[in-house]
Amino acid sequence: MALDPQAQDVINLVIKSGRPAYNTLSPKDARQLFRETRPASTPTPAEIGAVRDLTADGPGGPIPLRVYRPAGVAAGAPLPVLVYYHGGGWVIGDLDTHDVQCRQITAEAGITVVAVDYRLAPEHKFPAAVDDAWAATRWVVAHASELGIDGRKLAVGGDSAGGNLAAVVALMARDAGGPAVALQVLIYPVTDVGAESKSYRDFAEGYMRRTGASRRCARRRSAGSPRRSSSPRGSTRSATRARPTPGGSRTRACASTTSTTAA
Repeated sequence: MALDPQAQDVINLVIKSGRPAYNTLSPKDARQLFRETRPASTPTPAEIGAVRDLTADGPGGPIPLRVYRPAGVAAGAPLPVLVYYHGGGWVIGDLDTHDVQCRQITAEAGITVVAVDYRLAPEHKFPAAVDDAWAATRWVVAHASELGIDGRKLAVGGDSAGGNLAAVVALMARDAGGPAVALQVLIYPVTDVGAESKSYRDFAEGYMRRTGASRRCARRRSAGSPRRSSSPRGSTRSATRARPTPGGSRTRACASTTSTTAA
């Protein structure tokens, strides 16, 4: 299949680097490799107004957050907010690996972005990441005034495993009656943890080397329950679709909804 030239350039860069596949490494070494190689595939950081690190109260202890605000905005001006959960198969990734991406969103959208450093597997298996994502999102809304955000204009988003967390948080908010989620920004999200679809088979090799072994490794390391693949908190496709979110709006997926466990 022909790829966008930019996507092909990234794949060529990864192949040329000769780096090992993440699933062949220990979680500690995979995280270090991801941190070390991430800058080679990211652009120059966008200029924004302010960045600060905070912590939210979580079920397993403090959850690190990073808050981004655009330039040219008064300190107390309430802005729409995107709570962002990074990708990485629930095993790798952190605030630093996705820092440039969050800066880009902040600068180009003119909103506040709050990145969430949720607990990672295998040290913290499912549903630890879900619990942290949910707790952090509720904390952000509860502290809207001090964060300079408009809690009524809440979006959740993420890439890959983070896209899964964003969709799960939206469903949890729907079922709990709030907070109201106005928008989901889902970037190639994992929507079915147990999937072995035709596209998985067709593109198993040669596309960032997302092999069946890599997917199974991510699922094995992050799974805390054999029922995860059928739980709405793990596989969002198993939840009822197209129900309105609190406040009367509907959540919508932006970008592809194809299941994947890419980083």
